[in-house]
Amino acid sequence: MKKLLIGNDAVARGAWEAGVRVVASYPGTPSTEITECMAKYPEPHVEWSTNEKVAAEVAIGASIAGARSMSCMKHVGMNVMADPMFTVSYIGANGGLVFCVADDPGMHSSQNEQDSRHYAKASKIMMLEPADSPECKEYTKAAFELSEKYDTPVIIRLSTRVSHSQGLVELCDRVEQPLKDYEKNPAKNVMMPGNAIKRHVVVEERMAALAAYAEECPFNTTEVNTDKIGVITSGVAHMYAKEALGDKVSYLKLGMVYPLPEKLIKDFVAKHEKVVVIEELDPVIESHCRALGLEVVGKDAFTLLGEYTPTMIKKVVLGEEGAEFAEIGETIPVRPPVMCAGCPHRGTFYVLKKLGLTVSGDIGCYTLGAVAPLASVDTTVCMGASVSGAHGMAKARGAEFNKKLVAVIGDSTFMHSGITGLIDIVYNKGNNTVIILDNSITGMTGHQDNPTTGFTIRKEPTKQVDLELLAKAVGVERVVVADPFDLKDFERVVKEETEADEPSVIIAQRPCALLKTVKYTGHCKISDKCKKCKLCMKLGCPAISVRGDEVVIDETQCNGCGLCVNVCPFGAIEKED
Repeated sequence: MKKLLIGNDAVARGAWEAGVRVVASYPGTPSTEITECMAKYPEPHVEWSTNEKVAAEVAIGASIAGARSMSCMKHVGMNVMADPMFTVSYIGANGGLVFCVADDPGMHSSQNEQDSRHYAKASKIMMLEPADSPECKEYTKAAFELSEKYDTPVIIRLSTRVSHSQGLVELCDRVEQPLKDYEKNPAKNVMMPGNAIKRHVVVEERMAALAAYAEECPFNTTEVNTDKIGVITSGVAHMYAKEALGDKVSYLKLGMVYPLPEKLIKDFVAKHEKVVVIEELDPVIESHCRALGLEVVGKDAFTLLGEYTPTMIKKVVLGEEGAEFAEIGETIPVRPPVMCAGCPHRGTFYVLKKLGLTVSGDIGCYTLGAVAPLASVDTTVCMGASVSGAHGMAKARGAEFNKKLVAVIGDSTFMHSGITGLIDIVYNKGNNTVIILDNSITGMTGHQDNPTTGFTIRKEPTKQVDLELLAKAVGVERVVVADPFDLKDFERVVKEETEADEPSVIIAQRPCALLKTVKYTGHCKISDKCKKCKLCMKLGCPAISVRGDEVVIDETQCNGCGLCVNVCPFGAIEKED
């Protein structure tokens, strides 16, 4: 039986068929669906962990205990889990241990472009890179076998296009894998210096064995069509190259991208007058070729930036222009990303902009608070950096600056890596105001549960973290819960807390408008009381626009949240049920 699956779903299917028992991840586009699809299968334990480091450690513990296990993340999530990943490279695997990482060339949903192949080399861990959905399933199944055979974790590298493109995948039955024996073995599993020194020797021996395997790995394939031009590719770049170049060139497709083969590449290059390396992001394969003394065309002809296209590849390799596209004879209006109609964060940023505060921002839907007309977020670095960064800003610029400074962070992001920053503020005698945007869900990645929601990934009821008690437990005495749609009260709360001479936490509590449990009704309408001041336009609500000199509300987009009613000083906006 075959089924059309996106790459992420195919990875989940491969893990299930391979008998995986434990899957722990933190959601992050473009990797999120792997774990969501995994949760549909009843056999394995599947969880959303509090962050990627914790998720990796859960998978590592399961592997040591003898179970096949997996942890999935996006590329910046691999930064978070790098600490245990580098050390488990020394420990190895008992039950098969697989890490799935999804890179995001083009930054469709990320704060940077990052090539995770560097992590494979730095941590000395085998990496496989599928090019389509069928390979996603087969490579994942093979990864567990290779992990156990070579006593190593295995990384599967995806990209946005591979993760979200669909392909026909052959479905097979699950093969249950018995738990491997667990033996107390401190020399292998306790990485203190005396043991780690000895394990490093094992790692280097393993790398030599993996380098030999790379020469015969079935995922490294050659297709010879000519002796003129040869192309070396991997992952989605191979699919682009095949579409652009057809049988006009020969191909060396590398499905195992670390360690890379030497003899296989040398033999391929020797058979062609010209060889082009086609890889998105960094010149990893190209650098390997040059280290072998081989002359290849690479980033001198291609870009280090973003995604490639068949048209680009065709022009570089063959000197031919790609297919022409019909152009629309009129200007298409720009559609910048905005918060949804009814978004609870809109009221928060409206108040922060009105008060002229400096806002240390974080990763989530609320990053859109940086976009006009709200335009109030000043910084965004990484998960949790809003809290720690605000502390640093206050220490650098002093008390008066701090009275005009707040940090904003989502509930899920606060659990991920904001708690430690808040502890740091309290411990080091900081005086910051931290606003936790509690919208009752992990919003940006598609409504995943987290420790503050009271439900597991399978919607099973569980203990719910109380943000008020948590903030007080780490030493914050001023904790206020406020509704960001009650603009007058919320403004009062922000003023009071930023003026306080001690740390404070404001929990801006209102659920995401897209949750099924949120039942806004009717819509809002502008009456003839309107003075055309356009104050409501400062909300950035997609339902409110100007036509001519009139402000109008689109009933098809308005969900009746009523925030604009609270903004209008003339009572010109009314709620209609």
